[in-house]
Amino acid sequence: MPPSLLEQLSAGALDWLGGHLDHFDPFSTAAGATTRSTTQGKAKAALELGLLCHRAARPDDTAPDPLGGATALVRKLWQDPDFPRLFDGSPAYASTYRLVYAALAPDGIDDTRCREALARLDPHFLSPGGKSPYLRIEIRYYADKAGVRHAIEPYAELLPRSPLVALRADGPTVAPATARGAVGPLTVPQAYALTHTAFYLGDFGRADPRITGPDLDHARDLTRGMLLHCVAHDLWDLAAELVLTQFVLGEDPLRTPLGAAAVECLARAQRADGAIPGRSAELRAGPRVTAGEFFRKAYHTTLVTALMASIVASPRCAS
Repeated sequence: MPPSLLEQLSAGALDWLGGHLDHFDPFSTAAGATTRSTTQGKAKAALELGLLCHRAARPDDTAPDPLGGATALVRKLWQDPDFPRLFDGSPAYASTYRLVYAALAPDGIDDTRCREALARLDPHFLSPGGKSPYLRIEIRYYADKAGVRHAIEPYAELLPRSPLVALRADGPTVAPATARGAVGPLTVPQAYALTHTAFYLGDFGRADPRITGPDLDHARDLTRGMLLHCVAHDLWDLAAELVLTQFVLGEDPLRTPLGAAAVECLARAQRADGAIPGRSAELRAGPRVTAGEFFRKAYHTTLVTALMASIVASPRCAS
């Protein structure tokens, strides 16, 4: 049987990511050109690769692991004492990066560096004061994974004020799909807060997100409305995240016309080499950019597409 469109999309994205691991390595020559030599960009790309390996791995699959090279790089970086030192170059994000780094540590490695990173967290970072419900959900998710003590409220207390429940659509707009502007029912930051909240509450499809009744109906309706707009306007990165959000919220997006349309939208955007060339049609990499600049534009959406495809095609499970 020929591979499905989703399987082709996944295989192409993983091939491209696997062929560009040198750009994810913050200590390689390629990474210096990729991220305009910013420590924040270097750390962020490597941490995102760590998330892909952490959540898309299939330990029970006997087939060859398409993430093998990425997993090896992540294991190497997480044991390199110079890697967590990169976080010092981004003071505004340092605590977040240290927490995510510890939470995504591969199994079986020496956790000395992770424990050192956690010891350097700002003590106020793990408390709820001054933080939105969304940010508190994010911190709790990674803190629980890292096994670090915190003062963030239980998810049940945060859910009613979270983006999944509290956001209300203003109705479709015709505003352009800019990086920060309105993109339909929600703004871009609101849309990402919606998807990421679902990911954290549902552990990227591996746990019950603990949302039911009218709240669940509202979250699903808002997700569908956003996905419809994203497909219509070629907002590729959000489209991939919203398909995964539908899965986390208990739906089967691959069996719906809208989910199928989203996969087709991403497949149309995918280049022959497997890359998705940007977060949207408007923000895609131009034809004359350097290899490093193309990677910077393409890696996140390509990685998110691979993550989505791996998870929604797998049997639903809970941890």
